Amino acid sequence: MIALTLLSGGAVLFLFNPPDHGFYPFCLFYKTTGLLCPGCGTLRACHQLLHGHLLMALRCNLLVVLSIPLLTVLALGYLSMDRKDRPRVLVRPLWLWVALAVLVLFGVLRNIPFVPFVYLAP
Repeated sequence: MIALTLLSGGAVLFLFNPPDHGFYPFCLFYKTTGLLCPGCGTLRACHQLLHGHLLMALRCNLLVVLSIPLLTVLALGYLSMDRKDRPRVLVRPLWLWVALAVLVLFGVLRNIPFVPFVYLAP
């Protein structure tokens, strides 16, 4: 069921470019504040990745594109373990704090209107 959902969502994202179609969700943070959140540009980045345009995907959301290989390796490593060997706590709290710090830092840096930070904005 999860695979079917991912495949369906990927097909829709492949066929319909987010800037050209209004049925995709919008960023409430951006609409409210005018500032970019760390997730702004994720749909556009995924659309570009599905079409094989890595540089355009990096331009849309650098953090998401760089996170995909890491999250894939972590997920495959977890799924390859026997059920009895899987840890109860998937991620240590320190890594959650590091991830939160990276998200906040990325969110702040992409809103600075000076070079080189303007290249972090989609």
